[in-house]
Amino acid sequence: MLETSARLLRLLSLLQSPREWTGTELAGRLEVSTRTVRNDVERLRTLGYPVHGTRGAVGGYRLGSGANLPPLLLDDDEAVAVTVGLRTAAAGSVVGVEETSLRALAKLERVLPARLRQRVSALQTYAVPVPADRAAPRVDASTLMLVAAACRDSDRLRFDYRGHDGTASVRTVEPYRLVSWGRRWYLVAWDTERHDWRTFRVDRLELQPPAGPRFAPRELPGGDPAAYVSQRVSAAAWRFHARITVRAPADQVADRISPAVGAVEAIDDQTCVLNTGADSIETLAVHIGMLGFDFTVTEPPELVAYLRELSARYQRATS
Repeated sequence: MLETSARLLRLLSLLQSPREWTGTELAGRLEVSTRTVRNDVERLRTLGYPVHGTRGAVGGYRLGSGANLPPLLLDDDEAVAVTVGLRTAAAGSVVGVEETSLRALAKLERVLPARLRQRVSALQTYAVPVPADRAAPRVDASTLMLVAAACRDSDRLRFDYRGHDGTASVRTVEPYRLVSWGRRWYLVAWDTERHDWRTFRVDRLELQPPAGPRFAPRELPGGDPAAYVSQRVSAAAWRFHARITVRAPADQVADRISPAVGAVEAIDDQTCVLNTGADSIETLAVHIGMLGFDFTVTEPPELVAYLRELSARYQRATS
């Protein structure tokens, strides 16, 4: 049986997991009686840990949020993950968290056992990062927090926005989700004046407080904000766009492409339309050919002409 101090640490570690424990479950894990569990819970409360308890057949214990941050107990893998995450944050794209990340990292590394310091040191020594692009956009941490809070609370946002072509505008939106893509942050939102969904680079917006009023959240088409941003951002960079009729079910075509390279619209059970694009006609033709389904292309004319040329070349190669 564990000594009282060791048992309290073990109990605290269990309660920090995102679930509710019954007294019987905790007693089994700690190899003590349920009465001892109740006494230990009271000891934790005396030390300032907000342990909430509910009665009844489905009742149990869970650790709530307190006014002060209590000491956290991390297992080996959790400690390594937090250390790596803090190193990444210290060199990341969010302005305002570098110094605090380094302070937290220094505190954590001072108390890491030697076996964990060796694992973290090995990762730091033998994992070589690509140097950060100094021209990459930096996002202010306070802006991210305010936008995330507006998404959570369903508060409208109003901000000055600078488009990719440098044009300035004032936008009023209903924020939905923040999406991180590499070193860029995007806001997915419903534009109230354009009556459509839009994506906004967070580093290009300047909030106009206060937020509000509240709105009733909408459902994003497709339901996947990451896929939505991926498709919209990729499409904005394409030089050539194509609308292709594919003679195959939409779900089968969608399974063969990444959301970053196209969007699929069902026409009927056996036909769909693929909206896609690429920087070159040659790349576009190769990707279409790799679908493995029959298709019809009517635009752009450059793609139609190239496919005819490619078809004749393949015919000559097999005649």
